[in-house]
Order: sequence, then structure tokens, then C-alpha cells
Amino acid sequence: MRAVAATLKWGVERRLEFIEFRLLWEGGVNRSDIIETFDVSVPQASKDLTLYQERAPQNAIYDKSAKRYVAGPQFSPVFLKPDPDGYLSRLRSLAEGLADPGDSWIANPPETDIALTPRREVDTGVLKAVLQAVRENRSLEIYYQSMGSRRTDPMWRRMTPHAFGYDGFRWHVRGYCHIDEKYKDFLLPRILGVRQMDVPGPGGDQDVLWKKTFDIEIGPHPGLTQSQRAVVAKDYGMTNERAVLSVRYAMLFYVLKRLGLLGDASQQNARAQHIVALNPHETERALRRADFEFGEVEQTPKTVGEA
Repeated sequence: MRAVAATLKWGVERRLEFIEFRLLWEGGVNRSDIIETFDVSVPQASKDLTLYQERAPQNAIYDKSAKRYVAGPQFSPVFLKPDPDGYLSRLRSLAEGLADPGDSWIANPPETDIALTPRREVDTGVLKAVLQAVRENRSLEIYYQSMGSRRTDPMWRRMTPHAFGYDGFRWHVRGYCHIDEKYKDFLLPRILGVRQMDVPGPGGDQDVLWKKTFDIEIGPHPGLTQSQRAVVAKDYGMTNERAVLSVRYAMLFYVLKRLGLLGDASQQNARAQHIVALNPHETERALRRADFEFGEVEQTPKTVGEA
């Protein structure tokens, strides 16, 4: 697909991708769509449509009654790879108010709702400072509110950040804690202030739990019927009722929690918990290894890996 578009300028290629997106997901496109989305002239929009028809002659057919180009019966994408996840991500961003309708390329989004979680407020200045510290490989003092039992009040502590992680609900920054002399996760909303960049501590190349991964093998819950197991396998992209997720040790707890795999999932109700770990003992050992190397004093499932 990309070879066809390799000789095009970026702006032209982008507009041809837009034409194909509308044909693929909405069944049609017209000249005004291109004009409104890209703020180009009428002649330019007409030229883009003509060029698209030259590059993909079977894809766009002009419907005189609808006064728009519609997808032909032999439509085959040339500029885009059909990506349901990409379309649904755009739809989700619209539903959450994170994207402007024009930027999403979706002209007529279906009615959509999202199971929202309360938005965690991250201070702009804090995020900019942490990003700068990562970018420049420097340490940073942060005024941090821990939820542990040792440090119940916010305090200044120095850390050297090197990466970001998202657990499905919260963003954290991964970095070396100069007080505890180990790598930890610092939740961005709990950083109340920043100051004094300085020389760095150990970098991300020494963060073993971030660098190394563990393979979680998952399969359908044994309590499901054969047809239910088949659809779960399809849902999770399994082959022979098995899929492998390669997860950083530093993210292992978060992934297991989100998938409902903390503990023995096979003992849970199959109607609520559709997948299980096929290597549960190895997974438990990997989680204990991550837990041990975090070295937290307060070893509870809610605080593993957090500062």
C-alpha cells in the first residue's frame, strides 16, 4: 500500500488517506468534506478526488443522485490498512471529548458512551518538568504525597525519571528514587510540586524490572462452554485457545489486575471472568519477583511498585 503513495507529497497523501477513510468507514465522500477538513480550495479538492480515482480506479464511484463518491463493490484500500482498533480509538476520543470532530475524520459518529473513570488531574508544570528531566537525563526534586505507611505527609524527594506507564486508569512516571535507592513508580497526580534539577542517578538502562519482560499465557476459562470458549479465543486473538502477552515486570501487577488474573482466576465465576492464566504458577512467581525487587515496606496489592 505504502509503495503506491511513496511518490506523493505529505499533504496530498494525507488527503487521499482521508478520502479512503471516508469511503471505507462511512461509505462515501464528497468534495466539501475535503474542503472543510483541510481548508483547501475547490479546485484542489477536485484534483484530490481525481487523483484518488487514478490511483484506485475501482474504489470510488460517483453517485449522481447522492452527489457524492461512494465505495465501489470491489473496494480495496490502497492508502490505509483497515484498522478497526484505529477507528474505535477515534470514536472513543470523540466520546471522551479528547478530540475535535473534524480531527477524527468521522463525519457521522454513532451514538456512543464510555464507562468513564474520574479524571486524575495532572499539573501542567509538573508534567513539563518531568518530561524535561527525562529528555535531558537529569534528576528532579518532587514534592510527593505517598500513600504508604512510612511517609504519610508530602515531602521533597529526588528522583531520576526515565519512562512513563499507564495502568488503564492512572499515569505514573517510572524513575530511580534517590532516597530509597531503587526504581519506583510515582503517580503523576500525587506530585504536588517540582524544583531543582540536578545530575542524574542511575538511568533506565539499569532498571531491570523495566527492561525485562515476562510472558503471560492466557486462555478461555475452563468453565465456559465450547462455543463460549471459541468466541473468547476469537475476542483475544488466540490460536488453539492460547495467547501470549509479553509484559514488563514493572507493569506486571497492573496488567494482571486489569485482566482479573490476580490470584487463581479459574476459581472465579466463568460468566464474569472469561480468561485464565495458563501458566499461573510461573505468573505468581514472576509477580513475587517484581514485588521483592520493588522492596516496599508496605506490601499490599494496592501499593506494589508505587512510591
